Amino acid sequence: MRAVWPSPARPTSRRASRRVIGDYGVPAEPAWRDVDWPAATRTAKIADRDVNYVELGEGERTVVFIHGLGGSWQNWLENLPSTAAAGYRAIALDLPGFGRSEMPAEPISMTGFARTVDDLCDALGLGSVAIVGNSMGGFTAAEMAIRHPDRVERLVLVDAAGISTALGRNPISERVGKFLVTGVIGGGGTAPSEAQLRAMLRRPGFVHLAMGVVARHPTLLSRELISEQMHSLGAPGFMPALDAILNYEFLSRLGEIACPTLVIQGTEDVIVPLGDAYEFERRIPKATTLLVEDTGHGPMFERPATFNRALLEFLGQEIAPHEPTEQQSPVLARERA
Repeated sequence: MRAVWPSPARPTSRRASRRVIGDYGVPAEPAWRDVDWPAATRTAKIADRDVNYVELGEGERTVVFIHGLGGSWQNWLENLPSTAAAGYRAIALDLPGFGRSEMPAEPISMTGFARTVDDLCDALGLGSVAIVGNSMGGFTAAEMAIRHPDRVERLVLVDAAGISTALGRNPISERVGKFLVTGVIGGGGTAPSEAQLRAMLRRPGFVHLAMGVVARHPTLLSRELISEQMHSLGAPGFMPALDAILNYEFLSRLGEIACPTLVIQGTEDVIVPLGDAYEFERRIPKATTLLVEDTGHGPMFERPATFNRALLEFLGQEIAPHEPTEQQSPVLARERA
């Protein structure tokens, strides 16, 4: 079973969620509900396909957020306003085949996703940017740092994929793992209507069952926020992207990542095991790890205040991008939430 589903963490119970302390599920400030999101939504033509993205802020430095498998730009609702308020230009996109972005003309691949983000940065006239990616988005972000190093001045990997899928690869685990991931994340099906979704989210049992693999304590998250996380259910890019994750590896090239890197990991992630964060830290020369306690696969929306504080601290540190001294390196290693 460990070869098929490598994380030792398992979903918790609704009863356990009643005993949670700290900032789990507490909304970040500024509130995402106060943003005029339609006014912030844009479309860019990348490789003759429409790519949907949102943009907040007008800072000199830019932070680009990349969602994971089955996700969309809304995965970063709790983080975009605070990043913009801190003086950064904050951008989050729907990867090709997800959200409102069209399927690409070429087959979906990790290198293709990285190229799309790089091309979007070109289209927007951006230079070097900070890249933040969750899960498959972390895989994409790391691939960008390898293949487009001049584009990535800092890298943040949030419960990033790409380690266990390579280390545990074999035909049986790949087939069974694909079946399990499809079931728990919700790919390959048909997205429910808005009315159906509202009805389902009124039932705590459904919320716990539907989100319990992604979030540690889903019933503590606002129903409105959970609803926004489900825009890519049944996305056409889901199965091709899952194949891309399972059939690509870059372990031997992680040492080529030259920029300062922060690895953020929920300690109770059911999808990506904690050991993967340590492996990223071990293989990337200028990496450090922040563990977020009692948190699952989405620290950015499970504990947004903790996540935003760590992200902005990392972005604000005076680190020379190419040759940081030991004293200039990130100091967030294994800080507890």
